[in-house]
Amino acid sequence: MRLYNTRTRSVEEFKPLRGDDVRIYVCGLTPSAQAHLGHARSFLFFDVLRRYLTHRGYRVTFVQNVTDIDDRSINAAKESGQYYHDIVDRFYAEFKGSMRKLGVLEYDHEPYATAYIGPIQEMIRKLIAGGHAYVTQDGIYYRVSTFASYGRLANRNVDDLEAGARIEVDEHKEDPLDFALWKFAKPGEPKWAFDPYGDGRPGWHIECSAMSSALLDPLGAGFDIHGGGADLIFPHHENEIAQSEPLMARPPMANFWVHGGLLLFDNRKMAKSLGNFEPLIDLLARHDPQAIRWLFLQTGYRKVMNFTEESIAAAALGLGRIKSAYRNLAPATDGESVASPELDRRMEAALDDDMNTAAALAVLYDVVDRSTPSREDLAYWLGILGVAPDDSWLEEPSTELAPDFVERLHEALADARADALAHGIQGSTPQEAIERVVEMRDAARRTKDWAASDRLRDALLRCGIEVKDSKEGTTWSVVAS
Repeated sequence: MRLYNTRTRSVEEFKPLRGDDVRIYVCGLTPSAQAHLGHARSFLFFDVLRRYLTHRGYRVTFVQNVTDIDDRSINAAKESGQYYHDIVDRFYAEFKGSMRKLGVLEYDHEPYATAYIGPIQEMIRKLIAGGHAYVTQDGIYYRVSTFASYGRLANRNVDDLEAGARIEVDEHKEDPLDFALWKFAKPGEPKWAFDPYGDGRPGWHIECSAMSSALLDPLGAGFDIHGGGADLIFPHHENEIAQSEPLMARPPMANFWVHGGLLLFDNRKMAKSLGNFEPLIDLLARHDPQAIRWLFLQTGYRKVMNFTEESIAAAALGLGRIKSAYRNLAPATDGESVASPELDRRMEAALDDDMNTAAALAVLYDVVDRSTPSREDLAYWLGILGVAPDDSWLEEPSTELAPDFVERLHEALADARADALAHGIQGSTPQEAIERVVEMRDAARRTKDWAASDRLRDALLRCGIEVKDSKEGTTWSVVAS
């Protein structure tokens, strides 16, 4: 299997760093506004990559974070008078519903930035101690001049980057390229204590370094794949590398950097100012989500793609052709092999070639036209692509609590540094455990311990429980099994 590596700017053979374990970190959503189809394209690709690596026999650990604290959500809260995380919760719940409609698998870990304040602060302390960061009157900044390889991921030199950089009015950094690790709190903003430096909140880039290290690379020896959209290469991913690798025992931070291409709408970037912005949830209401996935699969993941009403209509027809062939295939009888060696060989050849999903679709069209693969094998490969061979995607996800729910909640609470509560729910029924966590979260909110409240909310959400706060109190519902 070969993948394009942004770090080396070449297609390379993919080999895990540690046996058959593949560790993937993907930069997730910043839910300060509604998600759009450009977000979906990136996440759908990494969903297919994860499925295919599993097919190849690897044990995949998949992490996709949530940036639940940023300037936009804070500003929206100030303007609306809401608590900032209520805004985040609303948009993220909508996003997760869209991902379920698109058939995206649940992540192994879904860390929220505000649940990792401790690891973030520890990383900042180490950077200050090593001379890589410095304290100013408005925050703590990373000193880019201390990292000789800065700009290598983006394939740009520091002089060119400095020419395009600028300093905001309220920034007090030494160099235009330096970036914030910690922002000291302004009146009315959410904040966390950080002795001896000052209350505040993390900058954007540091959260991903801290969370990927904690969940995938605690020994500082690197993990396998770091992914995201091409728009994140600079400055976000470049900054992640700069602040992570000086603290590592064995760089690089990630062996492969994999980036998805941008999405255009009628040959233009989507923007509210252009009048072509449509929330993802609205687009999914107008189009078959499976056809949207099929449309994305028709174009190489690294290429710029243009979305039009004509292209989605054509994709729906193509998908219908495959589903029609599936319906006409006879199911295997008892004892009959369901494998199709030709289909398996050709699909693997396509996807081994830098996840060439366009070639994989061509294989499927060709095979159903020329031969009669088993229904089960066709369904299997459609599953690798995240596409249902029938209309099973229309079924609503189960809202029943899984048998291991309390065990999963126990683990989530331990990760949220609520060990006493985790111990306290043992032996409870799922409903009793949920109510206990909701009670503790309400208590935290009454004392304005927003950090604890957020950690408990996130622990519930990891287990498929969404909480909603209103004047009448807190309610909860099951959003995923």
